[in-house]
Amino acid sequence: MRIFYDLSEVQKKENTVLTLGTFDGLHLGHKKIIEKLKKRALFLNCRSFVVTFSPHPRNVVYGNNAPNLLTSDKEKIRLFEEYGIENLLIVNFTKEFSQLSSESFFKNYIIEKIGLKEIVVGYDHHFGKGRSGDVNTLRKMGIEFGFDVTTVEAFKILNEPVNSTKIRKALSTGNIKTANSYLGREYSFNGTVVSGDKRGRKLGFPTANISIEGNNKLLPVLGIYAVEFSFDSEMHKGLLSIGIRPTFYDTGNIVPEVYLYDFDKDIYNKKVTVKIIDWIRGEEKFSSAEALVEQMQKDKLKGLEILKKAS
Repeated sequence: MRIFYDLSEVQKKENTVLTLGTFDGLHLGHKKIIEKLKKRALFLNCRSFVVTFSPHPRNVVYGNNAPNLLTSDKEKIRLFEEYGIENLLIVNFTKEFSQLSSESFFKNYIIEKIGLKEIVVGYDHHFGKGRSGDVNTLRKMGIEFGFDVTTVEAFKILNEPVNSTKIRKALSTGNIKTANSYLGREYSFNGTVVSGDKRGRKLGFPTANISIEGNNKLLPVLGIYAVEFSFDSEMHKGLLSIGIRPTFYDTGNIVPEVYLYDFDKDIYNKKVTVKIIDWIRGEEKFSSAEALVEQMQKDKLKGLEILKKAS
């Protein structure tokens, strides 16, 4: 896959089938669009091309009020590559860029710089300043500039359209199975193992504290989860805790830390991936360290049961 960060790097070709969007999560709805894009490109003997944006437009428009993201740029790039996209342009989304009308953006970026034979978008696609552009806008421009417009209907599970908002809601309530079913894969995050306060080791549950890649990655609701933990091509089963550790602290930063089954190696500074399989329980404040350890033993058994079923 060729990755472009500047339009000047792109060679204009009319024989291009293209889609565009933020693609946060790259869920099954997005994948349906990608599959249609690839089929049309193959049928028309054209190159496949995806245009996406970084940072996420909501982060620029809404600032700190924007929701956290389901996928980082690195995760999106990896997934686009896995899905077989040939060309990916990542447009630097700025305040100035956000003021472009839908027509100006499409003409100046897509028509004049990339070239286009056909565009493939979701049925409810919007783009441009104030999200004013839609499928009707594209059809009118298609007549003017000579390209076709193919729309893709929503991907549904149990008659529910899949979208990023519903995935965020599922994660915020600990409904991991629903989130994973909408994504078509386990929700995950990447990071680096860093030193913690080593309290888990004293309790008989040594944990790896994770510094997460990217500062606006969405984490599920505070609690305990069954996970798969990978590094250096190794995969281990474990328990993820996301919380402030209220048994010992009244306030503090949210810390993701992972306990690994039957594991005792030094993995400080390792790059890791954590795949979340299912929710076990919410974060709780216990009356003593002993009460916490008793519950952790139960969590350990419950986690093993979940992970065995998932394998």
